[in-house]
Amino acid sequence: MEFLTKPFRDQDLIDAIQRALKSDMETRQQQAEIAHLKERYTKLTARERQVMRLIVSGMLTKQIASTIGTTEITATVHRGQVMRKMQANSPAELGRMAEQLKLPTIA
Repeated sequence: MEFLTKPFRDQDLIDAIQRALKSDMETRQQQAEIAHLKERYTKLTARERQVMRLIVSGMLTKQIASTIGTTEITATVHRGQVMRKMQANSPAELGRMAEQLKLPTIA
C-alpha cells in the first residue's frame, strides 16, 4: 500500500496496516456486491435483460413497448419483473446497477 522509510515509528507501521486492512475490506465488499448483482442479473430472462437495457437508456414504458414490439401492458409487466428481480427501487438505481455490471449501453 505504501512505503515506510527507516527509521519509522511503530505507530506509523500500525497505521499503514490499518489503512491496508480497511482498503481490503472495502474492496471485498464491493466485489461481493457486484457478485450479488451478477447473480440477480443471471436470473433475468433474455427479454427482461433487453427491457433492463432499455429502461437504463431512459426509455419510457410506451417507447419500450414499441421497441420490443409488444403492448404497453406487456412492457409494464416486463419492467416490473426487472425491477423486482434486480431489487431496484427506481430506474436511477437500476442504472447504477447496470454501470456496476458494465452492461453495454443502447445508443
